[in-house]
This record gives sequence, C-alpha cells and structure tokens, in this order.
Amino acid sequence: METKKKTLAVVTGTRAEYGLLRPVIRRLTRRDNLNVALLVTGAHLAPEYGSTVKEIEADGVPIAARIPILTGETGPLATAHAVCRALEGFAAWFERNRPDGVLVLGDRYEIFAAAQAAAMQRVPVAHISGGDVTLGAADEYYRHCITKIAALHFPSCDEYAARVIRMGEAPETVYQLGGLGDENLRTLPTLSRAQLLENLGLTAWGEQPFALVTFHPETAGGADPMAQMQALLAAMDRTEGLHWLITKSNADAGGQAINALWDEWAAARPDKAAAFTSLGVVRYVSALRACALVAGNSSSGVVETPTFGVPTVNIGQRQAGRIVCENVLCCPAEEAAIAGALAAARSPEFAARARTAQSPYNGGATSLRMARVLEAWLNSPTLGAPKSFYDGPVPEHWKNPAEPAGEQEEA
Repeated sequence: METKKKTLAVVTGTRAEYGLLRPVIRRLTRRDNLNVALLVTGAHLAPEYGSTVKEIEADGVPIAARIPILTGETGPLATAHAVCRALEGFAAWFERNRPDGVLVLGDRYEIFAAAQAAAMQRVPVAHISGGDVTLGAADEYYRHCITKIAALHFPSCDEYAARVIRMGEAPETVYQLGGLGDENLRTLPTLSRAQLLENLGLTAWGEQPFALVTFHPETAGGADPMAQMQALLAAMDRTEGLHWLITKSNADAGGQAINALWDEWAAARPDKAAAFTSLGVVRYVSALRACALVAGNSSSGVVETPTFGVPTVNIGQRQAGRIVCENVLCCPAEEAAIAGALAAARSPEFAARARTAQSPYNGGATSLRMARVLEAWLNSPTLGAPKSFYDGPVPEHWKNPAEPAGEQEEA
C-alpha cells in the first residue's frame, strides 16, 4: 500500500529569508515522501520593496499561495494591521489545506503571524534560527514567541541552541545544524567582481573598492531611525576612496522613509553610489565576496560576513546581543563614530584581523541535514502531540543530536 505523502508548508516574506531557505526548499522537493507548499507573503508581493516574488518565480519554485498583507501604509499601526491580515490569511489557508507541518525562518512580524495562525489551526511548526538575541529590534520578542509555538527547532549555533533549551524546549527537539547563510556563502556559485559590476551596470567603478551597505530601522529601544540614517549618510560623505553599493531597507516601520533617503542620496552621487531594492541572493553573495567592507545593521553583517572574513561595521543597536566575530566593529549610530569605524575597518591591520574570523555557524551540509530531520519529524507518530515545558539542565547530547540517516545527495 502506497504511503500518503506528507505536506510541509514553507513560509517566506522577504528577499533575505528566501535566500536562506532556498537550499532547504530545493532539498525538500527532492524527498520522495514530501510535498512542499510554498506560501509567499510580505515584501515579496509589494512593488515598493521590489516585488521579489519574481526571484522565486525565476527559480522555478511552484508557489502554493500568495498572501498579501502590505497596503503601502507606514508606521507601527501599519505593522499591526499587516499582522492582522497575515493572521487571517494564513489561518484561512491552513484551514482549507491542512498541511502536516509548517516551516518558518527567523523573527519578522509576518512570520510571527504565520506561526500564530498555525498554532490556532493545530498545525505543528518547525522554526529555523531561534535563540538569537537582537535587542534593537521588535523581532527580539517575535522570535522568542515563535520558539514557544514551535515543536522543532533549528538554532544556528551552540549558544543559541542552549538558550532555546533554557526557554523550556525539550533538548530532543533542538537540532543545531549550523546556519543556512554560512552554507550559502560556502556553496553558492557566484559572479566574479567584473561579472557582478557588469550585471549591475556599474562597470565604470572599475577596480575601485566598494562597500556593501544595508540599513534597517531600529524598531525597539526608542531610537530615531531617520536621525541614525542622516548620521550614516554624513559619515559616508566623509569617507574617501570608496564606492557604495546599497541594498535598501526591508518592510519594517520606517523602511520606506529610509529608502527615499537612499534614492535621493545615491541620485546626487551617480559616480560613486548605486541603490537597489534587492540584489537577489546570487548577486548579494557575490557582492559580499567582492566588497572591501560591509556596513549597516543587517543580520547578514554580523552572521554571514565571518564566513568570508570581510571587514564589517555594525551600526547601532539593532543587532545587539548577537555573537560578534573578529571581523566586526560595532559603533554607535552617530556620525563621528561611524566615520571612525569605517576608517578603522579599512586599515591593513583590521583587514588582517578580519581574515582570522571563525564563523560559529558552520554546520557543514546544513540544508541536507535539515531536510532529513524535517522528513523524519513529519513521519513521526508523535507529530502534533502537546508540548511540555522542559525544566531540566542543558545536557551535552543536544550538541550532537541523533539525526536520521539518509542517502547521499549532491551538494
């Protein structure tokens, strides 16, 4: 008798998150006993953020549903309204389609809403990248709420895995398999510098060094994102000898105002700056490999740059609490501090130090190992059983979880 295939719904709302999920989705679609239902929402479907659903379509990944939640409004109330729309849209889809499980990544508000909807429909949730700390973003508490909803956890390093267990999650549900961003950087075929600049229409930059810059609003702690942005722009104007490759802000409250400033600033400096709504995963990783330094406050600047040992300036408090490696300089979101950090990051001494960085996120074939665990989880007789709160100590064995065996697959 043929075994019925299990269905795993996978949620994506942003360009960065899809770039991380991409190898996992590819692995999952190769599993003979699984159906993958990709649910696309958030900035992917918004023209003002680049309609990055086109990148998914270009990959040939079938989309099971598009759940629009953004209306062009801005501010905290607009975020609350987006969460309401997401909760309603995902709950309705889960009710109609009844997947066996849901896979979510990260900590954004639309992912929080999708996890809530799954919990209310009693659909088990698996969560990638729990246990992080980001004190300067509202994502901090969205992430921990998702952890308490989820039944299966894929934190990206030992410290974060231990934190998930201390939050009361059973050790046998916690698999530390490394970070998907680290795996992407190590394995994704990339463009050469010359190919990248030609692709972006920036061949006039020649061999001049460039910085890769991404700046998002701080959504916790009372910071003024526009004042921080003005400080960053002033510091960039004080920095000589660099071109600026800018990827715009995400769909957080205040992101559109930041993006308008980027457009204005880059348009006034056409010979040295270019701003893009989205580079896509291949061009972004290629830029990480080719740039002289990374600056801003994205998670990529802290989590992914250690893999390449790229000098990085992390600005403000958005990523405060994450592990910071030897290649990262942290500074306040103030003009003088940013300008000083940019200068220090370009020094030969710091470049040598950055090259020694050891990423804590290297888990080897993370996406392959994750796909095997997910398949076993979906076929477990205890799938969907009520969770219990774990009150014990953090044991040693979670560091080497008993993963299901599987066939060898191509990288």
